[in-house]
Amino acid sequence: MKHRVVITGQGLCTSLGRSVDEFWRNLLAGHSGISRISLFDTSSLPVRIGGEVRNFTPGEVSGEFPEAENEKDRKIWLGLDAAAAAITDSQLPGDTLQNASLFVGVSLETFFLEDVTHIAHAPNASRDFTRQILEQEPRRRLQTPLDRLTQILGDHYGLSHGRFTNCSACAAGAQVIGEAFRRLRDGTRAVALAGATDSTLNPLALGGFSLLQILSTENDQPEKACRPFDVTRQGTVLAEGAAFVVMETLEHARQRGARIYAEVLGYGSSLDASRVTDPVPNGQGAAASMAGAIRDAGLQPENIACVNAHGTGTPKNDVAETLAIRQALGAHARAIPVTANKSMTGHMIATSGALEAIASAMTLYTRKIPPTINRACPDPRCDLDYVVEGCRRFEGRTVLSNSFGFGGQNASLVFGRFDS
Repeated sequence: MKHRVVITGQGLCTSLGRSVDEFWRNLLAGHSGISRISLFDTSSLPVRIGGEVRNFTPGEVSGEFPEAENEKDRKIWLGLDAAAAAITDSQLPGDTLQNASLFVGVSLETFFLEDVTHIAHAPNASRDFTRQILEQEPRRRLQTPLDRLTQILGDHYGLSHGRFTNCSACAAGAQVIGEAFRRLRDGTRAVALAGATDSTLNPLALGGFSLLQILSTENDQPEKACRPFDVTRQGTVLAEGAAFVVMETLEHARQRGARIYAEVLGYGSSLDASRVTDPVPNGQGAAASMAGAIRDAGLQPENIACVNAHGTGTPKNDVAETLAIRQALGAHARAIPVTANKSMTGHMIATSGALEAIASAMTLYTRKIPPTINRACPDPRCDLDYVVEGCRRFEGRTVLSNSFGFGGQNASLVFGRFDS
C-alpha cells in the first residue's frame, strides 16, 4: 500500500526573511535579498556580493541548542534555526517527533582559511594539518564533519528512526525531501524532518567559485546581479541559508488535525556527469529527472501546471534547463508559467532545493506564483512563459520544482494542492 505524503511544517532562515511569512511576502513582492557581504572583508576578491542572512548570530539559537555551543561553522547555526522553526510550525508533539526520521542535505565542506594559513607556514605543516583534520574539539577543527548537523538535530530531538546525510551539491535539498517522501509513501515511516543548510559566504568558497567563472561580478548593483533567462546575464550569486520541512503520511496528519500546506506527489533523480560545473548542453539529464518525477507522481506532462526552475542565471544553465523543460513537457511547456526564485535569493547551493520546495508548497497554498526579477532583455533561446511582471494568480494544482547540481546531480519534485 502506498501512502499519501503531505507537508505540515516549514521553517527557513534566508536573506529574504527568517520566517516563512516574511520570506513569502518578500518573494511575492519581488524584493532582492542580495547585497554587499558584511561577514568578512571582500575587498581583495572579484565578487563582493551575496545573499547574506543579516542580523543573525549564533547566540540567538545557542540557548535552545547548548550541545552546539562551540560550533563555529555558520551553516550549522542556520540549519538549527530553520529546523527548529519547521518543528514549531508543525506543532508535532514531542513523543511523536521522537519517532521521526531525519534527512539533512549539505554541500562540500570548506576549510576555515584563518586556521589553515598559520599551519601552512609551520615547520611541520603536514603533521599539524593531519592532526587538526582529525580533531574532535569543535573550536579546533579545520572543517566541520558533513554529518554534524544531522548528529546535533538527531540527539537534541531524540530522532530515533533513521538519520541520513546527503552531500550532492545543489541537488541535496531536493534529494533529501525526495528520499524522505519515498520512505513515508512506502509506509516505513510516518513522520520525517527533511531539509538542507549551506553557507558559501566565506573567503575560500567565494574565491573558489570565482575561479570557476560562474559568478556575477556586478558588485555595484547587487540586487540586479542575478538575472535568470536574461540575455545579459553574467552568472549566479552565492548565498547562505537553511530550509526544512516536516512531512507526514496523510493518515498521521489527519489523526492529529495538522495544517497541510501541500502534498508531495513525485520525485525523480538522474546523473548525467557531463562536466564538473556544466550541465549537458542539450538538457538530457535534467529532462530525465523531470520525466522521472512526473512518472513517479502518476501524472502526464500535461498535468504539470507550473515549474519552479533551478534558474541560476548562468549562461549555460538557463539555456540547458529551458531545453530540458521542453523535452520533459513537450508542447505543454509553452503553456505554463515558469519562475526562478534565485533571482531574489541568490544560489544557496545545497539549500536551494529545500527552499524552492517551500516556495512551491506556498505557491499551491496561497495560489500565487512569485516573479522572476531582473529579466529586462529576454534571451531568445529561453522562450518559455517566465513570470516577470509581478506575482501571478495561480489556480493550477501542481508545481514541478527543479534542482540541478555540480557533477550532473539532478533532482525534481512534484507538489500538489491539497484539498481533502
